[in-house]
Formats: sequence, structure tokens, C-alpha cells
Amino acid sequence: MRPVAPLLLCSLLCLHLLTIPPAAHSSRSPHDAASHRREGQPEPPSYARNATVYGASAALCPGCGAWAESLEFLYYHNLVRLARWELPLAWSPRMESYARWWAAQRRGDCALRHSFPEGQFALGENIFWGGAGGSSWRPGDAVQDWAAEGVDYSYAANACAPGRECAHYTQIVWRDTTSVGCARVVCDDGGVFMTCNYYPPGNVVGQRPY
Repeated sequence: MRPVAPLLLCSLLCLHLLTIPPAAHSSRSPHDAASHRREGQPEPPSYARNATVYGASAALCPGCGAWAESLEFLYYHNLVRLARWELPLAWSPRMESYARWWAAQRRGDCALRHSFPEGQFALGENIFWGGAGGSSWRPGDAVQDWAAEGVDYSYAANACAPGRECAHYTQIVWRDTTSVGCARVVCDDGGVFMTCNYYPPGNVVGQRPY
């Protein structure tokens, strides 16, 4: 049974969230089980800034600083979660450190690769690659891209649409996940690589995300 105080906080934030227009997801390239590859210049984030969600995220991100990249990652994750009435995530410096380590490994090639061998994930992990003009790709672009997979998830079937990917979305909204840590790096070729790690990890076979 969940504590009453966090549930009340979630309820208040969700009611506030419902007063802003829904996000219009930007177009995406074809995607595979690893993540998405996106080319070109991104459009500005379509989310209206939600001061209540921002304030809650800032409180759960001690030391992040106003609109630092870490807070931006957390803010967009919590917008997506609260739309499903899930409790907001807290920022994990430990997972941020791990994500920064992996992002540093990808600086030289910007390869869309996971940090764990296939099938051996100790943490949940979402990764993102953006092409030319990498300095313009922001944390919100990565989270919006992952969240856009929600249209391909069927709750009734607890599965993705045939031939589609939705595991990045289900990891973001996974009910048992409580914390996240992310990193962003501009690669040597001008692209950008972003990675987020989650604990406890989601996408457990046979379970629903929410």
C-alpha cells in the first residue's frame, strides 16, 4: 500500500497537469529495440511549462540547480508519469554518475548502444541519438521521443503494436520505478547521445507498467 502523502501530492499534480494542453509529439524516424535515430534540427518542446510539476521535480532533485540538464530530464519524465497518475521519480546521483560514465564512452562514436549486454540489464536504460546540430538536442527531446511510443502500447494486451517499439515509454511510466539518473554528451562528430538509467528497472515480463 502506497503512503498517503505521496498519493496526495500525485493527485494535486495530476489535477494541475490536466489543465494544460496535451503534448503534440514531434515526428520520429523508424526505430528498433535499442532506441531512435533522429536527424535534423528539432522543433522547440511542445510542453507548456508546468510550474507545479517543475517545483515537485526540483524538490526531488536536490543540488540540481534551476533548469540544469538533470532537472530538465527529471521534469519531463515526471510530466509523462503524472499523466498516468504515477508518483514522480526522484533524481539519483549514483545513476547519474553511471549514465555519465556510459555517455563518455560514446563521445567518440555516438553509437546507439546500451551499456549492458543484451538480456543482462541490472538497471532500466533508455538511450537516444540525435544527428547533426547535436548541441541543440535537449533532454526534453529525448524524453518526448521515448514517451511518444505510448500510442503503440496496448494496455489490454500488455504489448506493443505489431512491429512497433514501446519499451522506452513503459519504462518511464513503470509504477515500481522510483528513481532515475541521466546524462547528455555532444559527440565528436557533432551529434548528441543521451542515456537514462532507472531503478528499480521496469519492463518485467508478465507485469503491466501501471
